[in-house]
Order: sequence, then structure tokens, then C-alpha cells
Amino acid sequence: MVARSCRFAAVSVLVVAWGLCTAVQADPDDPDRRTQQITSGVVSLLAKEHLSQRPLDDEISMRCLRTFLDRLDPWKLTFSQSDVDGFMRQQNNLDDQLRQGDARFAFAVFKTLVKRIKGQAGLRDELLAGEHDFSLDEQTVAEPDSARYARDESHCREKWRQRVKYDLLLLKAVGIEPSEALKRLTARYRRIADEVRRTDDEELLEMYLTSLAAAYDPHSAYLSEETMSQFRTTITLDREGIGAGLANENGYAVVRWIIRGGAADENGRLAVGDKILGVGQGASGEIEDVGGMKLIQVVALIRGKRGTAVRMEVVAADGRQGKTLTIMWRRIELKHKQVTGKIHQTGRKPDGKPCKIGVIDVPDFYMDMNGARQKQADYKCASRDVRNILEDFGKKEVDAVVLDVRHGSGSLTEPIKIVGLFIDRGPVVQAKSADGKVQSYGDEDPGTAWDGPLVVLTARSNSMCSEILAGALQDYRRGLVVGDGPTHGKGTVQSLMDLAAYVSPGQRPRPGLGAVKITLQQLYRPGGDSTQYRGVLPDVILPSSPAVFAVREADLDYAMPFDRVKSAEFERLEEVDDEVRRLLKESLARRRREATYLQEVLAITADYVLLDQSSALSENECRIARDWAMGRTRPPPR
Repeated sequence: MVARSCRFAAVSVLVVAWGLCTAVQADPDDPDRRTQQITSGVVSLLAKEHLSQRPLDDEISMRCLRTFLDRLDPWKLTFSQSDVDGFMRQQNNLDDQLRQGDARFAFAVFKTLVKRIKGQAGLRDELLAGEHDFSLDEQTVAEPDSARYARDESHCREKWRQRVKYDLLLLKAVGIEPSEALKRLTARYRRIADEVRRTDDEELLEMYLTSLAAAYDPHSAYLSEETMSQFRTTITLDREGIGAGLANENGYAVVRWIIRGGAADENGRLAVGDKILGVGQGASGEIEDVGGMKLIQVVALIRGKRGTAVRMEVVAADGRQGKTLTIMWRRIELKHKQVTGKIHQTGRKPDGKPCKIGVIDVPDFYMDMNGARQKQADYKCASRDVRNILEDFGKKEVDAVVLDVRHGSGSLTEPIKIVGLFIDRGPVVQAKSADGKVQSYGDEDPGTAWDGPLVVLTARSNSMCSEILAGALQDYRRGLVVGDGPTHGKGTVQSLMDLAAYVSPGQRPRPGLGAVKITLQQLYRPGGDSTQYRGVLPDVILPSSPAVFAVREADLDYAMPFDRVKSAEFERLEEVDDEVRRLLKESLARRRREATYLQEVLAITADYVLLDQSSALSENECRIARDWAMGRTRPPPR
């Protein structure tokens, strides 16, 4: 599972087409004094401040090495098995080296990588110029976990033949002519080689130390000063663009989420899981191949001037359907993130009147930080907007409320306040620090804004804010939780710590050392169960096709484990009992047998499970064409 955490990292890990994950200069200088300071600082912070309080030992050393190698060469195309065997003989020495601020091992590994890349250049060109028979019944490795390093030169050649053929097949899927596909792939591979020569050793150090941090948990990382600068820019521009989140996945920019109300959402043609192969500006601008390009470069190409169009060549993640689409670049309006409420009339009550169901959509747990700090009486926040809607629902005599938190993220204080609208008072979330102390946070205001029937909608992609809210209401038995499966399971809190301040305590700060994002706390429900790793299991599971694409905390390497703390003192309301759950599950079972759309969702899910368990992808173009003709739509492997 080591490769998975690399594939789903949205920032900081830069994967290229043939397996180089972060490109650095071909002959980096030996680590200097500054490198030693950074390395020692990161090692000290992780050992002293990380939630696990785990020492830097041989186990962490082994994890670091495996993660580092997988990020350099995730598809195992570049290193040979003999190379890796040599690296692994050092795995129990890395912890001792790192404690001394010694990162020379990373530079030695990288020099071997550069040597192999140069040696394989002729092979790639030869294979690109050769013939590829797409009618043959061949298969290639479906995911990096299943890949193996080359045993010898003939094995290396075969692995590269399959990779080149697969890259050509993806371009054919979006309608690129063979000659143009060959031209684009040739330019892509050469561009990547040029990037290796242009970038510097700071990126290598960042990847090595991030591999070390990721050995503690997948959310800890080292961010160089350049990455910090990019991060600040991203925060400033997070409401501008096409409204889609991208991640590096095995050399391609992949759509990981669509922002509601954004340009991509309104366009409707871009989907989660799509691979972006090319980007062009305007209605007629030349489309530039972006395969193997750094994520920040892809984002820069997609960004444009407000009101202009961006064209993208996109292929579904399984490579079976391609399309070219045009999206107008614009600013995402804040109104699309605001809480909204709507009343639906459905069914009949015993007196014959229609049932009124009030639905509250919480797309974001927003809070005006400046207004809160200035103690403004009416500063903008999600909890205040939910309260106003609930009060309006009360005046209009709704019979039940549905709280939709399937898309929510933001301030951790807002879910606590929203839970307080449905309970009198009491604990909502508990937090445990590295010293083992547990702090409870909850609702101190008496009274409720709604004391009637409540349903909470969750999704497998939910994390943090939505999980705090759903877990608390479920523990109180205040509302029925309905979702498509267990939520994401991210129950840890990270903090960004300036390395300069830590490396030089009491002395003049040395700027430009970067920062460490480090896990400091773990979150727990009122009943004591952590939301970490397991997430929140709905009372009723309603299948949905997006669920098969969701990446959960349990899919990430070295995730912090689930555990429990002592239950906080609170009174369960018993408004949702086992009999209600039983009746609803029986009703859902009937709907699964009768509802066509549910049968389709279940078929997609089953198809996905079979594909996910497979270790190979088809390279048979005829088979793919036949699947398209039959209207077959299989979700991609993770």
C-alpha cells in the first residue's frame, strides 16, 4: 500500500511520467550547513512534537526509505532490483544519519536515478518510434503497488514497452492521431528530462524529509520555503479558476474534487477521476501536452484571465473515454459556499396533510475570522446561518429537518456550534495531545433551535468538520445519520511550525528554512471513539456511485490508528433507537430490489470492486472499443 499515499498527495509530491516523483538537478551539490540545519530541525520536531511520540528508530527509517523510493520511481520503471537491494542495505542506518543532520543518502540515491534515466533515453526513443499492435490481448500493471523492479535489461525493455504503449493509448482515447501522439509523447519525455536538469537540490531534500515525516503519518510533511510561498499564493487564489481540485496520480493531473458553484460544476462535463492530458487557452489556442508535468505548472496553464476560456483534453481514469471540453475561467462567488434552506412537501401525514421536510445544505463550515476576533455581534458564520434557517423552519411548521453536510469543510469551531443548535448543552468533540491529556469542547449555551426529527446526510469523502458533527449527533442519538458508507476518517489535527524559529530558539531567526506540517492532536467523539481511521459509520447506508472513487484515511500509508479515550459525561437523548434503524434498513432493502437507479449504482460498485482487485489493465484497443459500444462504464482503479 506504500504507493497509494504517494498517488493521492495533492501537494508537495511531483510525479513525472516515467516514475520520477520530484525532479532535481542532475548533479546536486553535497549537502551544506543549511541542509544539515533543516534536516536536524525536522528530525527534532517530529520526535518531540508529533502526536505519536514515536522515536526515530529502524522502523521509521525503513518506512522513510520505502516511501522515498516509491516517490522517486512509483511505477518501478527506472531503478533495477539490484539498485534497490543496495539501497535497502542502508535502511537501518538512516535514522542514525538523520539524527546527525546527514541527508547525503538521498543525494546518492538520486544520482543513481539520474544515471538510469540517462541510460534509458535511447530505449524510450526507440520504443516510441516502433510499432505497437493495440489489437493484441495484452495487459499492463494497474497500479504501482503491483509493479516490480526490472530483474535485467530484457525485463526493463518489456516494462518500458508497456508503458509507452499505455501512454499512446491514452492519447488515442481523446482522438489524437498516431503521428501527433508520437510527437507529443516524444516532447513530453524530453521536457521531463529538461526539468531534471533545471531544478535544484532543495526539492530533493524536501521530498526526502517529507518521506521521513510521512513515515509518522500521511499528513505530516516538510515544506521548503518555495513550497511555502506557493502555498500562500494558493490560499490567496483558492476562490479563482475553474473550481476543481487536482492531484498528481502516477504522472497525470487528476481531478480529485469539483467545487460546488464553480465553473467546472456548472459546465458539468468534467468529472472526478478524469485525467487531464492537455491544456490550451481560448477557443483556438494550441493545446499543450501536460502529461508528466509538475502539478503547479498544470494549474498555471489552467489559470487564465477572468472571463476567458480554457480548453482541456481529458480522459476517464480507466482510459476508455476521451473528450475535449471548454470551461470559462471565473471567480467562485462566496454565495455558493453559503448555507441554504429549502422546504419540500412529500408524502402524507395521518391527518392527510403533506409532510414538510426542511433541508439545510451546509457546503462549507465558514467563519469570518476577523469579525470573530473583533467580537462583532453579527460576523458571518455557518452556525449563525443554520440557526436563522431553523428559526424560519419553525415558523413555517416543518415536520422534520435534513442537515446535509456531505461537502462541508472549514473552521473546526462551526460544527461544534451547529451541534449545539440541536442539543441543550454538552460535549461535542474531545482532543488528545501528545502528552496524553484530553480536552473536551462543546456547547455551553442552554436551549435548542430545533428539537424535532433530524436526519444528517454524510458522504465517504467527508472528513474533520462533517465527522465531528455527525459523530456527536449520532452519539447523542439526536439524529439519524444517512450516508453512502463510512466517512473519510481523518481525525487528526495538524499545525504548521516555522522551522527557523525552532532551529534557532532565542537567537536571531534564520529565514528561508521552510516549515514542518506536523500532527499534534487526535479527535474523539463524545462517547470516546476516535473519528480517526474508521470515520463515522451511518445508521443507514444509501449507495451512491461517487462513493467508489472516495479515498479514505485507511487507504493511506502509516495512518494513525483508531483508538478510544474515556467517554465524556453527557445525556443520550434516545431519539433514534434500534427499531427505527431496523425499519429503515428493511425499507432500503426493498428499494434496492425495486429501484432501477439503485441497481445501476450497485452494479457500478461491484464492477469497480472487481477492477480494483485486478492487478492489470487491458491494452487491447478492440476490447475497449467493444466496451464503449456496449455503453459499459467502469470506474477506474485506485
